[in-house]
Amino acid sequence: MAVPRLLSAKRGQLQARLNKVPNLPVLHRKLLLASVFVVAAALLWPTPQEFSSQRIPVALDIESFLPNGTSASTFEIVEPIKPNFERVIQNGDTLGHLFELAGIGQQTMYKVLEADLNVLALDTLSLGNRIQFFQDERQNLTKLELYFNPAYQVIFTRFDDGSYGVEEINIEGIWQNRIISGEINGSFYLSAQRAGLSAANIQTIETLLSSKLDFSRDLRAGDTFNVLMNDQYIEGESTGISQLQAVRINSRRNNVNAFQNVDGNYYDDRGQGLASAFQRIPLERQFRLSSHFNPHRKHPVTGRVSPHNGTDFATPIGTRVVAPGDGVVSMITNHRFAGKYIVIEHDNNIRTRYLHLSKFLVRKGQRVKRGQVIGLTGNTGRVTGPHLHYEFHVNGRPANPMKVSIVEASVLPKKQMAEFKQLVSSKQMMMDLG
Repeated sequence: MAVPRLLSAKRGQLQARLNKVPNLPVLHRKLLLASVFVVAAALLWPTPQEFSSQRIPVALDIESFLPNGTSASTFEIVEPIKPNFERVIQNGDTLGHLFELAGIGQQTMYKVLEADLNVLALDTLSLGNRIQFFQDERQNLTKLELYFNPAYQVIFTRFDDGSYGVEEINIEGIWQNRIISGEINGSFYLSAQRAGLSAANIQTIETLLSSKLDFSRDLRAGDTFNVLMNDQYIEGESTGISQLQAVRINSRRNNVNAFQNVDGNYYDDRGQGLASAFQRIPLERQFRLSSHFNPHRKHPVTGRVSPHNGTDFATPIGTRVVAPGDGVVSMITNHRFAGKYIVIEHDNNIRTRYLHLSKFLVRKGQRVKRGQVIGLTGNTGRVTGPHLHYEFHVNGRPANPMKVSIVEASVLPKKQMAEFKQLVSSKQMMMDLG
């Protein structure tokens, strides 16, 4: 209803009521009527504070919210750069063959191998790993990517001078505990395999407990075992990397166990060391350190970071090199820049390397004991003089062999026992859940 029409109606009603009021002069009646009309008009007249219940379309300038020089129509989806050649490593593949398939010359391969001297990743490519070659319009190799698993990749990048740099990518991910329990039915190996343990896990357990248990004679059908593993995941995908946290085998004749301490080494529930002790250096006597471990070393000319992932000992050619601990020889090869070198896999997720040797005295797959001679020092590969380059890797990462924690005592010191007992109690409770 319009406001004027409403006021007219109200005025008529008021006039009728005032006419009924007795003894009121005409002038007073008119003044009273006028004042009432003014008040009513003020109350009924619309004001700016009233809101409409209807939606009012408002034009929005979206571009005004964008950064300067950017419009909504200029956004583009950037496609990832695809490699010029990609291959999953197959049986029989060699590095030379892979570069040939990618159309990369031998001289470029040697430059990549030179950069790889600090990592030696190309030598560790195995079945299922992936290699990718990236080239520019002149067919120069600009980048080479090695994909070992979701947690570990290695990237070679070309510099302006034609040389290459190398970068290791280690992703920590998330570690989750897993409990494996089972009963002996046949051999321990087959029983543990059926329960979900890998061959490497089983070998670690048998090696750790070999001094306390004869796996072929002491176990009987019905004996039980509990294992606590820690598995690595990257964005929900398993990397295939696992760490043994604890193991307990209950047999009719003997109950044995092993627990990994915070120092990475294994002990039984009484703090008795299970892994064989390591010696600090792989030589029969001390030699001068000619170059220290330095992951942040810079090249004296280019200024680029060129890590030195080992410790160099100045030794005469033919000096005997010994295994610092028990293990298995996993590689024996002759590298263009690293020379003759040996790799040994030890317990406790430790790997050691010995570069620039003059002679091998072990073979691949051979089990070696602490103190056993494995080779002789030399000056093979790219060296300025005879020496031994020694590397010590823990969980796949280089560590300083002169400072890393190693098993040097057969029993944990008393000051560490209280903390270790708490750790044992916690891991036993977790295994009981299995």
